[in-house]
Amino acid sequence: MTQKDDFGFGTQIRKSPYFDATVKWGARDFSVYNHMYIPRDFGDPEQNFWNLVNEAILCDVAVERQVEISGPDASEFVQLLTPRDLSKMAVGQCKYVLITNDKGGVINDPILLRLEESKYWISLADSDVLLWAQGVAVHSGLDVSIHEPDASPLQLQGPQSGEIMKVLFGEEIADLKYYWLRHLTLNGMELVVSRTGWSSELGYEIYLQDGTRGTELWEAIMEAGAPFGLKPGHTSSIRRIEGAMLSYHADMDINTNPFELGMDRLCNLDVEHNFIGKKALQKVKETGITRRQIGLVIDCAPLTGPNTTFWPLHHEGRVIGKVTSAVYSPRLKKNIALAMVEIGHSDSGTKLDVETKDGIFAGEICETPFFDPKKSITKS
Repeated sequence: MTQKDDFGFGTQIRKSPYFDATVKWGARDFSVYNHMYIPRDFGDPEQNFWNLVNEAILCDVAVERQVEISGPDASEFVQLLTPRDLSKMAVGQCKYVLITNDKGGVINDPILLRLEESKYWISLADSDVLLWAQGVAVHSGLDVSIHEPDASPLQLQGPQSGEIMKVLFGEEIADLKYYWLRHLTLNGMELVVSRTGWSSELGYEIYLQDGTRGTELWEAIMEAGAPFGLKPGHTSSIRRIEGAMLSYHADMDINTNPFELGMDRLCNLDVEHNFIGKKALQKVKETGITRRQIGLVIDCAPLTGPNTTFWPLHHEGRVIGKVTSAVYSPRLKKNIALAMVEIGHSDSGTKLDVETKDGIFAGEICETPFFDPKKSITKS
């Protein structure tokens, strides 16, 4: 029996270049992200967490599709899409940005990579920014080319990831700074390598630019990582919630603005240049927000997995918000969550009632991130 035959995949959803390799290495379940299958299960999610924080895991994140923007006006066009000031962004640098619509709502929260003077990749969360960018370009009057390139990332994450990268690319890879990239080759494969990742751990993203060689790249990394305890894995809900990393469609959506997320630092509203959503965000800043994202500890038996619905939050019998992401942390030995609540009930220490699928339990608002609050691990 082959697992691949049992999954029942159709042709309308794309497979990543690493699909066959992940099945071979034990992927048990998949979900859909950016119209592509992503492996979500390599066994016990708690063991996946420990593999990540103690050694390293390799994750197929080819679903992080790239929007390539190039041409004489590429820099001006990219700036039009985001409220973050990019005027000092250097070639070879990466930045976490928000893409907003005319009402200031978040369309996506990607990593932006500047590969060349006039060439950028937008490494996407789960929404259709390719279509958005192409639509914006139609009447922008700017000279740009916008398409999805043949570029598929893997995430190599965990404390041993640096040692594995040295085996693959040599000692000089250790000099790659956090949120910077390099153009490298491995066995003739053209790669973009960045010091980024969605894990709150030390890590790298390796972008393959030839989709026919996915299995070859996967196997090369697994072979190099074997002496360091590298395991196949999937993005860890436990670790990302510990690190208060946001998931699009869960912790934010098109009706969420950056100020509600505490991302004021990504909104440079006093710049001379224009960007989509500037007037709306200036108004939000002037009038203030009515709700805010917070961290929450839930006092109940260990959750058996992440929440699959939004859980209502009650205060004195009234619903004042919702839990957006929740999980049990075996390291902290607590149920931790991210939530959106009314601003009047968002102070640290506030007690709330959490309506879960198993009943109503006590919750208390706390500061985030829950672990490594200064993000020293990822920057190390």
